[in-house]
Amino acid sequence: MFAYDDYHRLRSAELRRTAERDRLVREAVRTARETRRAGGRGAGARQDGTEAESHTGGPGRSGGPERRRFTRAA
Repeated sequence: MFAYDDYHRLRSAELRRTAERDRLVREAVRTARETRRAGGRGAGARQDGTEAESHTGGPGRSGGPERRRFTRAA
């Protein structure tokens, strides 16, 4: 069994790795968004020059459970 200090050290290292990975993901998303915006007016551009953002958090898009179209039979 781990002593508390060992557990604390392992947990802290895990949290630091998770935070670093999340920071890198946010940076990659931000860079991709800036590149898309700087790329000019593409298919998703609006009249005023701003680009439409896609919303990918809906049901069925992120690997989550899909919403049922009909209610379940009794």
